[in-house]
Amino acid sequence: MVDVLSQNEIDALLAALSSGEMDAEELKKEDTQKKVRSYDFKRAVRFSKDHIRSLTRIHENFARYLTTYFSAQLRTFVQINVVQVEQLPYDEFIRSIPKMTILNIFEAEPLEGRMVLEVHPNVAYAMLDRMLGGTGSTPTKISALTEIETIVMERIFSKAFDSLQEAWRTVIELTPRMEALETNPQFMQIVSPNETIALISLTTKIGDTTGMINLCIPHVVIEPIMQRLSVHHQFLTQKKNRAPEEVDILKTRVNKAKLPIIAELGTSQITIREFLSLTAGDVITLEKPVDEGIQIKIGEKLKYIGSPGTSKGKMAVQITDIVSEGEEEHDE
Repeated sequence: MVDVLSQNEIDALLAALSSGEMDAEELKKEDTQKKVRSYDFKRAVRFSKDHIRSLTRIHENFARYLTTYFSAQLRTFVQINVVQVEQLPYDEFIRSIPKMTILNIFEAEPLEGRMVLEVHPNVAYAMLDRMLGGTGSTPTKISALTEIETIVMERIFSKAFDSLQEAWRTVIELTPRMEALETNPQFMQIVSPNETIALISLTTKIGDTTGMINLCIPHVVIEPIMQRLSVHHQFLTQKKNRAPEEVDILKTRVNKAKLPIIAELGTSQITIREFLSLTAGDVITLEKPVDEGIQIKIGEKLKYIGSPGTSKGKMAVQITDIVSEGEEEHDE
């Protein structure tokens, strides 16, 4: 990552150069030297900055959907926001979460593999308290869930995955399905310890209670659709889907559009004196044979060949040939 100097550091650097404490030529020599950066193979970089930005955008929508869902379910003030999206080894994620927490293990077809939605006990027990008629407070001592509490938790979070489906709809149609609910991270092994994961951290506030919700997505799970997370791919594949009603309205308007139709008998060249002396009954000779069809133009484009005549006492033109698309217009 490129280091960015603060304004104070820039001012200090300029002052040192102007006073002679630092030599600009020495700085140039240092820049030409090869710089070596250490690389930790246990923290393999699998997600590019482009991927991280796309995941951030997707899960900002996820946070908004979750806010709406939990606010309606708990009937209290809920605020959820994305704090950060980072990549790290799965083992590091397991060591960073509490020993007693709520782990919602789920799958999302057509992706293969399992993901985890980890909810901090403060948040989970505040939700549970609200669902059971309480004020949303968190117990001072976190204990194991009873069978009834487990069922209530599963119902809350299984429906929360609908929000994840909506958030990912612009990339892929997912069908999330909850597999199990665990409370001990040591009993959960969805990928190998060194596998890189994308960790989406959401700060959550329910009333006066705050905590974190973490979404763990292993790289091996979303690897088949990684190219769809590219901004370039999204730009190329983005299409505006029109509703059938809009298409019908557009067709109606196109059908009602008016275009000038011109039947051109022919062309001729005369002098200005001849033009000024024209009177009724004069004949102008056209520069084309009598048996040659006349050109029929739509706007300025030649589309048909026809022959002049009359229909019910009025002048008319009968179309005798259709000009193929791309055919050059006749020379005038």
